[in-house]
Parts: sequence; C-alpha cells; structure tokens
Amino acid sequence: MPLCSTRQHPSSERLLAVTHSQESDETLASATGHDSTTEQASPAQPDVTPAATPTPVSTPSPAAFAARPKAPAAAAPSPVAPAPVAPAVNLSEAAKFGRAEEDGHVFLIVDGEEFPVGQYPGASKEEALTYFVRKFDDIVAQVALLEQRVEAKASTTDMNKTVTHLREQLLERTSVGDVNAGLARLDALEVAIKDLGSAERASHDAARAVELASREAIVAEAETIAAEDPTAIQWKVSSARMNELFEAWKSAQKSGMRLGRATEEGLWKRFRSARTVFDRHRRAYFSQLDNNNAAAKNAKESLIEAAEALATSTEWGFAAGEYRRLMDQWKASPRASRKDDDALWARFRGAQDKFFAARQEANNALDEEFGANLVVKEALIAEAEALLPIKDLNATKKTLQNIRDRWEEAGKVPRNDMQRVEAGLRKVEDAVRAADEDNWRRSDPEAKARTSSALSQLEATIAGLKDDLAKAEKAGDARKVAKASEALAARELWLEQIQKAAADFS
Repeated sequence: MPLCSTRQHPSSERLLAVTHSQESDETLASATGHDSTTEQASPAQPDVTPAATPTPVSTPSPAAFAARPKAPAAAAPSPVAPAPVAPAVNLSEAAKFGRAEEDGHVFLIVDGEEFPVGQYPGASKEEALTYFVRKFDDIVAQVALLEQRVEAKASTTDMNKTVTHLREQLLERTSVGDVNAGLARLDALEVAIKDLGSAERASHDAARAVELASREAIVAEAETIAAEDPTAIQWKVSSARMNELFEAWKSAQKSGMRLGRATEEGLWKRFRSARTVFDRHRRAYFSQLDNNNAAAKNAKESLIEAAEALATSTEWGFAAGEYRRLMDQWKASPRASRKDDDALWARFRGAQDKFFAARQEANNALDEEFGANLVVKEALIAEAEALLPIKDLNATKKTLQNIRDRWEEAGKVPRNDMQRVEAGLRKVEDAVRAADEDNWRRSDPEAKARTSSALSQLEATIAGLKDDLAKAEKAGDARKVAKASEALAARELWLEQIQKAAADFS
C-alpha cells in the first residue's frame, strides 16, 4: 500500500501524542476487555491485544457488561456533527506488507519475514489488518509533515529528534506498511536535515559576522571620539554622537543577534572604557573652563572698576588715554563664557560711553564758544594766501609775522575745523620759508667763494687741455688727440654747470 496517507494531522507533536494515547489505550483494552481507541469506525469493535503483551486475551464476563452504565432508553439522540470518516484502506496493497488470522492476530511482512504486530480480537481479518495499516498511515503522515517542514526550510530544531522517534516507531513493528520505504524516507530526511542545518549555520555565521562588524564599528567610533584632543574637540557634537552610539549599543543588545558572552563582554568593556575616558576628559575640560572663566571674570571686573572710576572725570585728555590703556588690557584678557563676557563688556562699554558722552557735550559747548574765532582765522588765512606768489621777500615776511600775531590772539577754533585752518596758514608759511632758504643759498659768501675757486681751477685745466690737444694734432698722434679731446669735452661741460651756479649768486 502507499506510504502517504490522506488523513489530515495538525502537527507532528499532536500525532505523536495521539499515537502514544492509542498505544496506551490498546494495552488497557487488552487487559480489561474494553476498547478505548477513538480511531475505530465503530464503538463496539473488538479489543486489540499488541503482539508484545505476554498475557492471554480474556473475554469480558456478563457481569462486567452488566456493571456498565446503561443509556436512558427514552432519551432522544442529541444532534452531533458526524465523525470524520477514515479513508478506505486498500487491502490488496496492504496484503503485500501484512496479513491477519481468524483470531485477530496480525503479522508484518518485511523482506519476506513475518513479525507479529498485535491482535484485534472479535473482528474480521480485514478489520484487524485495517486497524494496524492505519497505525502505519499515522506514522507516514508524520514523515510527510516533516518532509514539508524541511522543504519549507523551517528551523531544524528538534527535527533529528522527530526522525529518531519515527524510526523507533517503525522499528517497533506495531503497524503494517512498507517499513523499508518509510525508513528510506527517514534516511533521506536525515541527509536533508543535515544540509539544512549546515545552511542554517552558514546563514547564522554570516548574520553573526554582520552583527559583530556593527558592534565593532560602534566601539571603534567611540574609541576614536575618546582619543580626540580635549582642547580641540567639539564637545557638544561629540557628546551627542557618543549618546547616539550608546543608544545604538543598547538597541543591538536588546534586539540584535547574540554574539556569545565572551565576545559581548569584551566589546562592552572596550565601549565602556571609551565612554569613561570621554566623560573624564569632558569633566576635566569643563572644570578647567570654569576656572578660566572665573579668572577672566575677576580680571575684567577689575578693568570695569577702573573704567567706572574714570567715567566722571573731567580731565579729558588724561581720562581718554586711560581708557585706551584699559581697552588694550581688555583685548589682551582671556575670554569668559559668552554670557558672562557679554554682560561684562556691556558694563565696561557703559562706563566708556558715559565718559565720552560727557566729553562730547563739553566739546560741543567749546565748539559753540570758538565759532567766532573760526571766522577770524578764516579771514587771516585769506589775507595770508594773498601774499602768494612772493614778489618782495622781506615785505612778505613782515606781513606774515603780523598775521601770525593776530592768529595767536584769535584763540582756539572748534575741534572739527582745527586741522583745516592750521593747514591753510601752514601752506603760506611753507612757501615763505622755501623762498627764504633759496635766497640764503644764493647769497651765502662761503658757497659763492667755493664756486669762484672751482671756476678758476676748471678754466686753467681747460686751457692746459687745449694746449695738449694742439700739440697732439701737430705731432699727428691720433691716440693723444682722442684722449685730449675727450678730457676737454668733459671739462667744458663741468665749466658750463659751474658758470650757471655762479650766475645764481650774482
């Protein structure tokens, strides 16, 4: 008969439980004379005695039947769902693997050898054989279910145990069917399960390698962050990233693949060490930052006190110089935290602004007072500019001195106009000074004497060179002629320049 059964079984575990229950029920039925097996078509079928039971089968006594509770005769049958009908057994096919005797004994045929499998008394030979064939079909159904699980590449957990259990059931010879074919299918299943297990391990190893690389990346990045220079690290960014790495580690621990206790403890030790170093560096950095901030605040507080003390000073020049000095010291001082530094600067700047506002107010008052002086000095500038160009140096110098005297008497002008009016008078003064220096250069007796002496000496030299040239030409000495001509030309050029200088003194 075929090894596969058309009966439906929800799971191999349930089938195993049913099989064990059947075997227990069959043993109980053989001993008591009652059939507790639910797999038979009729509730009144005879008891079954397994072949391994050594005690003889006894027929129940009338007293035993009388002891059973009777159903009420008048009770109407309750509507129940029809019991599932077991598929028909092909007895001609079953005859290849077993036979039954008139007394209900059933034998399994394997390779031409018969093995007693049990007894189904009080039934026909066909019924007895059918009972044990269906037991074999239950085993085959479990084999088919296991084959489907292997085909679907389900987890191989407990698959080998199931194969061992099914093999034991076939080798117990308590059912009728093609045992050799069933064992062959189990052999094939063992090979398939082994291959499937190898594939599972390979997939597990690959997934583990990916998980290990992911954990290693988390640890390596944490170690890189911890190794950064504490004075150059961006603490806000790095702290946020270290927190992200910690959350990634917790997520991997919670939902990631297990890597083994030793591996995970080693990685965690490295990660924890990196976080510890990072936190230590951060605490040290911010502690030092707090100390520096306190020192900077103290230094700038002192500068603020000095600036506030000068804020009411009316010594405008001195106080302005002091403020410049305090500003230089402020720039050279270390920075406090941004919030503290902004507050300190506001105080320092406030003291400065108070002083310079007072000075500006005083200057504005002076400018208003000096406005009339500006009108006088602008008129003096116009009078001085009228002296140019200089025609009579002595008269010009005398007039300019008179203008200077009146300039001093006029007094101060507004600060914004001071440079402009000073530059206007200075222009005329510079022109008169240049003319005076040129006149002195022309009338300097020493310079005039030096020029006259040089002129006399050069004229004598030129006269000598002319004699030398005449002699050379008379002698026909071309070399001497060229040399004398060159020297004479140079001396004549010098003479021309000295004569022009002498003319300046005349």
